[in-house]
Order: sequence, then structure tokens, then C-alpha cells
Amino acid sequence: MPKKLQDTTLIIVESPTKAKTLGRFLDSSYTITSSLGHIRDLPKSKMGVDIEHDFAPQYVIPRDKQKHVTALKKLAEKADHILFATDEDREGEAISWHLKEILGVPEERAERIVFHEITQSALEHALKHPRRLDMHRVDAQQARRILDRLVGYELSPFLWRKVTKGLSAGRVQSVAVRLIVERERDIQAFVPVEYWSIEALLHPPQNESEQFTAHLVKMGEETVDKHDIKNQEHAESITTALQSQAYSVSSIVKKDVKKSPLPPYTTSTLQQDAYRRLRYSPKQTMMFAQQLYEGVELKGGSEGLISYMRTDSVNLAQDFLQEAQSVIAAQCGKQYAQGTRAYKTKSKLAQEAHEAIRPTSAARTPESIKQHLNDQQWKLYDLIWRRAIASQMSDAQFEATTIDVAANGSDGKSYTFRANGQVCRFDGFLNVYKTESEEVNLPSLTQGQELICKELKPEQHFTKPPARYSEASLVKALEEYGIGRPSTYAPTISTIIERNYVQREEGRLKPTDIAFLVIDLLVEHFPSIVDYEFTARMEDDLDTVAEGRKEWVPVLREFYEPFHTTLKIKEKELEKTKISVEETDELCDKCGKPMVIRTGRFGKFMACSGFPECKNAKPLPGEESAQETADVEPCEKCGKPMVQKRGRFGPFYGCSGYPDCKNIRNARDKKLDMKCPKCGQGDVVMKRSKRGKTFFGCNKYPDCDFVSWTKPEEAIANS
Repeated sequence: MPKKLQDTTLIIVESPTKAKTLGRFLDSSYTITSSLGHIRDLPKSKMGVDIEHDFAPQYVIPRDKQKHVTALKKLAEKADHILFATDEDREGEAISWHLKEILGVPEERAERIVFHEITQSALEHALKHPRRLDMHRVDAQQARRILDRLVGYELSPFLWRKVTKGLSAGRVQSVAVRLIVERERDIQAFVPVEYWSIEALLHPPQNESEQFTAHLVKMGEETVDKHDIKNQEHAESITTALQSQAYSVSSIVKKDVKKSPLPPYTTSTLQQDAYRRLRYSPKQTMMFAQQLYEGVELKGGSEGLISYMRTDSVNLAQDFLQEAQSVIAAQCGKQYAQGTRAYKTKSKLAQEAHEAIRPTSAARTPESIKQHLNDQQWKLYDLIWRRAIASQMSDAQFEATTIDVAANGSDGKSYTFRANGQVCRFDGFLNVYKTESEEVNLPSLTQGQELICKELKPEQHFTKPPARYSEASLVKALEEYGIGRPSTYAPTISTIIERNYVQREEGRLKPTDIAFLVIDLLVEHFPSIVDYEFTARMEDDLDTVAEGRKEWVPVLREFYEPFHTTLKIKEKELEKTKISVEETDELCDKCGKPMVIRTGRFGKFMACSGFPECKNAKPLPGEESAQETADVEPCEKCGKPMVQKRGRFGPFYGCSGYPDCKNIRNARDKKLDMKCPKCGQGDVVMKRSKRGKTFFGCNKYPDCDFVSWTKPEEAIANS
């Protein structure tokens, strides 16, 4: 590659993988190395922010990075030019600034290059267009880091003193927990409402095989809404009135319907779709996407396969758009390539990057590189490639048919049933990116044609409570509220799970007891910390800092001063016993003092009010049976009864012979009436993985390693 700069040039990126991929495109006059991520940060042992002097941060180099910093300094001394090539978002800009400061690079020598993808053409363009560090972006990132440190290092100790040790609070994480807690309260308060629907199974007189289903939509001129038929008596009165009555087609409406492709992925939509389609958590999605972005070994060496994966833009580069049209025409046909599409970003957060997530080459199909990727990488690349290519394809075209069927009831009322059908006439983008659209074929009928009603089916329903958040739907909610940034979604969810505010249960996020307690306290006494609009406005303020329209110190001061004042007031006002302790009538069986109910990090329990002098503690009255013998198979190691216990990760079965026998068993494992198809000795049990997915295995594990994601009957048939 012809280089723009003379002499020797040092290029610094974040990761060794990224350095290796870029190294393929550079000649010997370039040295490329990595910072190994963040090179310095605020200290862990103290606040590290000088509040009295305009929130000046006191950065330190972590001990495990000090040798690496020494090596970087030696490389910098030998180089004639230094280029900082960290990621293109605010965090990457801040890392470049930290490197400049540590290496003592003069302002005039500090040059920044950015690229949306790790390819030769992108690198060549970046080398021809270096720029200065964007200090507005650096200030915005510093402000975010300091803001989160102020909240975490002042509010978390407050929670330790007033609730229980080990708790944490954060500007974004606490809002995420509030969303989950409030959804759980909606579920708890939900009262199901009964309603009924009525379907008619119809067919033409001459052809019973052309059966179709129609739903009752009108009684007389009144539309039947979802909850209008409230009970069985009402439903039966309608079906009775319609028994043995004549049915005929009252209208047939056909129209052409187009379905347009979705825009290419942003960070948020990729995390949501990867969860729905692949069951990847946001953390897993970002990990695999990072690997694809930084480079994977192909035949010709390491190649970056996707563009930068932290973005809220839906724009695509012109080069990619033109290449995509060629690939679509060649693989699917010219009728699928009807010109490029441009999408408008709906998210009010959009400002970080200039492109959506896309493959670096439209011509690099998933099948062509499958052998070079592991299964997780390939599935994610396949998803990204298909979504990006489909976004530039023709609309799918359907013929939608609506058939209304009329019947006069014996009660003198007229009734209308409706059937909706849809037939695909041209699959368009669906050829590459399948959605949940399904065809419903209706028979060919004519207006006025008589029909036979084979069956009337009244069906009882109950309204359902709102679903708990999944990790994907929580990401969507955070984005809709304007809370956080693409880079924060995955770590925020990981944090609230690791800190036991939330537990995964059947693929959904369920708040723990301590989550309710902490959120109630924050909402009452520190409303701005968990206020959705306030947190979103803070994100807007950080945006204005990044754009150079506000200074970062006044933004921090405007938040911190009222927050700190409130904290000092609440420190005096609130007593721990009034927050996390409930009185009971029970007396301690060891010292005679009253027992109280406390809420700890891992749930509620009974404890002596004389603590710390008396440390008596036990499960709540309703949970005492959890320590009794469980109705499960005896211990497979020693034969003693198993007892149900509760630990930090929820219920489990433990051997009653503990500590002599330390055998444990997952309380969610369900034994099936079936012998293991592999060893023939163990029993098949239904288990749940860490991600909440059901699978089947042998209870003799690890002696027998039989495992299957399919139903046991299918597993045996295929074994």
C-alpha cells in the first residue's frame, strides 16, 4: 500500500486481533500494536474525582497494564509519526486521548484515523484523511464516566448502610431494574378477564375438502370486539341461535398488499433479533460481533467481516449499496434488485456512527465462509448478511382476500363471520430474509354463494398479564426511553443479573426481593436517579457536550449538587430498621428477643433483632419446608434422602448427608419416565441451560454424556 506519511509510523488500536487484521494491509514502515483495551481509568479503591476542582478526574494506570504502557512508550519513542486508530465512537475517542496523554504525544503529532470496517480500502482512505482528536467527544465520555462514578461511589455505600451490604446503584442500571420491577408489579396486580370467541368451520356444498375458518365479527350492525362475549352463557346463546341456519358469502374483497424490507441492523435491533432468532443474549451477540468486526482467519489471512457493531445509524455506504445490487441480481434475479433504498433513523439517540451493521463485502456470502467460522460466529454473520442484503431488495407482494359470511340466527339477529387469507405473489426480500408471514389459502368463492357450516366452535379465553421483559425486549425499552447508548445495553443487563437484582427464569427477567426494596427506596427518596425522562435528558445533555454546544463541567454540577444535598439529608432522615426490617410476633429461640424479617441480597429471611450479639437466622415461616425432605429420587451417590434448599442462585436439591456427601441437583430438573437411550441405566431428565433453554440429558452425568435439544421421543428415534 502506498503510504501517505514518510519514515516510520506507529498505529495503535485497542485489540491484538484488530492489530493482526490491519497488519495484513501495511508495509514494513508501519508498526501496529494494541492498547489491550482501556489503558487507564479512575481508581477502584476511591472516588478518584476532585469535586472541589471542577470534577477533575484522577486517572491511574492499572497494575496489569503498567508493563504494557512501558512497551508502548518505547515504540512511541522510535516512531516518527503516531496514529491513534481506536474505535470510532466516544469511548474509542477517549481511549485515543488517554493514549496521547500517557505517551506524552504533543498535540501537533497526535493524529486520529477512523474506519467503519477493517478492510484495505477503508484503511487506505483513513490514512489519507487523518484528523485531530475530537475533544468534544472525549469530554462527553469523561462526563459520562465521572457521572456514573459519582452516583455509584456515593449512592452504593448509602444503600449498604441503610439496606444491606454488597448493593450497588447506577444511573442506567437502576432505571433498568425499575422497568423490570414495575412490569412485575403490573403482573402481580393483573386480574384476568374472561371472554369468548366463536369460529365457524365452513365449506362449499360441493367440496367439503375446501374447509376454512371464519371468526364472528358482527352481530347485526354492531362490531363484536375482542371482549364483548363475556361468558359461556352468552357464547352458547349465539351458537344455539345459529344452529342449522343458512350461511352465504356476503362479500369478497381482494387487494394487493406490499411488504417492505426492514432496515439494516443497529446495535439494538441486532441484539433483539439475535435473541429472538438465535437465543443469543445481548452480551453474547456483542462478543461474537466484535470477533467478526476485528477479523477472522480466512484463506488469504485475517479479514474483518462486518462493519462497526456499536451504532444507532441505518445508513449504508454507497459502495456497499452498489455491490449489493449486483449480488442480488446475480443470486436472485434482476426482478429482486430494483434500486437502492435509503432508511431514516427513527431513534432519537442516533449520533454515534455513520453506518448500520453490515458485511464488509456483500459478495461474501455466509456459505462461502462457513468453514472458517465457529457455529456461533457463522449464525450471527448469516443473520447480519441476510438483513443487510434484504434491506436493498424488492418489496414482497401479496394478494390479501377478505371473505364475509352472513347468517340469520333463529333469534332474529343477523351475524357476520370473517375469514382473512393471504397468498404470496412475489417473495421479494423474503427470498433472503424470512419473517413470520405465512400464507393462508381460502377457497375460490363467489358472492352470494351458499356455504355449509360444519361446526360452530365457541372458545373460552382469559386476558393475559403483560410478559416479563426478555433481555431483547428490555434493550428495546431502554432504547425507546432514550436511556443508555448502544455500547451500554449489554453490560447494563449483565450487571443487574450479576448483582442479583434480576434472575433469569424461563428466558425472562424476574426481579428479586432486594430489587423491589431498592427501587422503592430510590423512587421515594432519589426520584431523579430512576426517573425515565430525567435519565433520557441527561443522555441529551451528553450529546450536546459531544457536539460542542455545552461544557461538561456545568452539566455535571447541575446534576451533582442537588443529588449530593439530597443524599446528606436522607443519610440523617432514614433509619435502616424502617427500610429493610419488618417486625414479627415470633421470639428468638436462642435469646428470646423478637425475630424480624430482613431483606438481604439473596432474599428475605428471619433474623434475631439482637444481631450482632445473637446471629440466629432461619427461612421465612412459609419456606421452612424447603429444608425438609424433597419428593425426589434419593441421592445417587450415597442413597440418603435429598432435601430442597435455597442458595444465592435459587432453589436446589442437596443430599441430607451433607457435609459427608456434597451431592447437589438442580431443582428445576424434571425426571421423565424414560431410560437413557445411550447408557440404558440412567433416567432422562428435562433441564434448563443457563440461558433458560430446555434440553434433555441423562441423570448419570458425567458418567453418561447423553444430551439432546429435541424432545426425548425424537432423540431416541434419532439416536
